[in-house]
Amino acid sequence: MEKHRGFPSRLPSTDFQFTIRRPVKKGLPPKLHARERYADRRPADRRADEGFLWALMTHFGEEPFVRGNLDAGRLNWVFGREVIAAEDPFDPESYDALLRLDIDLIQRNFPDIFRPDWAPGGQ
Repeated sequence: MEKHRGFPSRLPSTDFQFTIRRPVKKGLPPKLHARERYADRRPADRRADEGFLWALMTHFGEEPFVRGNLDAGRLNWVFGREVIAAEDPFDPESYDALLRLDIDLIQRNFPDIFRPDWAPGGQ
């Protein structure tokens, strides 16, 4: 499992996790799948999505990247929308799966993170 050095491990001042420390010892890694985001999600959950996408954009930009030690639970909230498969066939249960960002969709769904004064974990 590739570890993304320099990638934030969590949203500042919260328990919203962005990375994992070690791979699953037995069996396959958690499968990536798109989770439904309802309009009535808590503001804290939305801030976690914003912070995670900001970190992905800052760390990887428009280049494809390996899933590696990115937390599957956090990825599932944005997978299939802002984060998409960068290879075909795609293995959703592999730490080596390639992903990429859909920057245009991120700009439409999370425009605040493109403001120069925006900071992760801010109100």
